[in-house]
Amino acid sequence: MGAPLKRTADIVLNPVAIPEKIGASKKYEQTLITASSLFSCAFVSANAGIGESTSSVVFGGQGLVIENGNTLAISKPFSNAVAISEIDTELIIAEKAKNDTVCASNPSLYLEMDLAQTTLTRHVPKRPFIPEDAAVLKERCNEIVDIQAYALAKRVRHIKGTKAVIGISGGLDSTLALLITARAFDIEKRDRKDIVCVTMPGFGTTSRTKSNAEILCTELGVSFRTVPIGKAVLQHFEDIGHDPAKTDVTYENSQARERTQILMDIANEVGGIVIGTGDL
Repeated sequence: MGAPLKRTADIVLNPVAIPEKIGASKKYEQTLITASSLFSCAFVSANAGIGESTSSVVFGGQGLVIENGNTLAISKPFSNAVAISEIDTELIIAEKAKNDTVCASNPSLYLEMDLAQTTLTRHVPKRPFIPEDAAVLKERCNEIVDIQAYALAKRVRHIKGTKAVIGISGGLDSTLALLITARAFDIEKRDRKDIVCVTMPGFGTTSRTKSNAEILCTELGVSFRTVPIGKAVLQHFEDIGHDPAKTDVTYENSQARERTQILMDIANEVGGIVIGTGDL
């Protein structure tokens, strides 16, 4: 058995002596961005200063603070400025655990620091999982859609499925599932009419969510069915002796299970698969 793998350092202090050349400082920054993202750590880097230049090489004294693939602070070469920022070690540890980053050697230096209040100089996004730049956000959303759509297209192709059955409520989850399925069928050059959307109004269904579901299905050109579940669920309550006036977890889950049964049965009927809101 080989030696056990050990966690990488959380913060890497990186004094360097990189001569200034056209594009050198930007290239080095990109190198640290890639490394910090790969190993889920922070780099604090200081290049040799202007006073250490010689007749052969020139140093710009650039400073960098980079965390998990993001530049937190940077000083321009030849500015004699200092790059200052805060490093979120809890974020680094969380990312390291999520990415399961490992390294064959131990960090060589440990520093103990007392916790204290500080005024942040770094930018902390209100919505950390949503890019703030509109162009980056659009690219990210398109990437998410493509990943899901191509995965589903592959699955439909692999099982030679002829239909896709989706429960439509008018809410966000089922709307996304339908949009992804429509995209997958377009990729496969399949008729969208082979997407069977089923709305199953129950005790809490409003006219607004029902009409939203119908409008969406019409706009996408898919097949649409309405199967009310009220009578079936009331019969189920009677069978198990549950009071319909008691709106507890049994009341809610009975409707969800009835909807699942309907979708499964329709999928068997049309020779297709059920697309769940959590699939892929």
